[in-house]
Amino acid sequence: QVRVVESGGGSVQAGESLTLSCEVSVSIWSVAWFRQAAGKEREGVACIEANGRSHLADSAKGRFTISKDGALGNAHLQMNTLNSEDTAMYYCAASPDYAACPSGIRSASFKYWGQGIQVTVSS
Repeated sequence: QVRVVESGGGSVQAGESLTLSCEVSVSIWSVAWFRQAAGKEREGVACIEANGRSHLADSAKGRFTISKDGALGNAHLQMNTLNSEDTAMYYCAASPDYAACPSGIRSASFKYWGQGIQVTVSS
């Protein structure tokens, strides 16, 4: 059974940075970060493939970076210049599908999910 575990969330002030980490129990092709703010739909934020190619949503470009270390069991989301609109529950998800990242970081493309971790940005 594939396990996905997030870590690194918490509360920060606007303008600060935070790094989220995702540990996947197996080597798998695609790992992504999603987030869901209160009262809003879940949205894809960033995705990385085993070959190192990364994909970022428009809301993340310029501020967020996704990276991996070693085999694609671990992925990290570096978030800079955070603002209150980044407050959300952040979820890591993984998929063996080669097309999961390039297809637009959609929830339906990912089979394995973590429990989520809260990020709160205070202004």
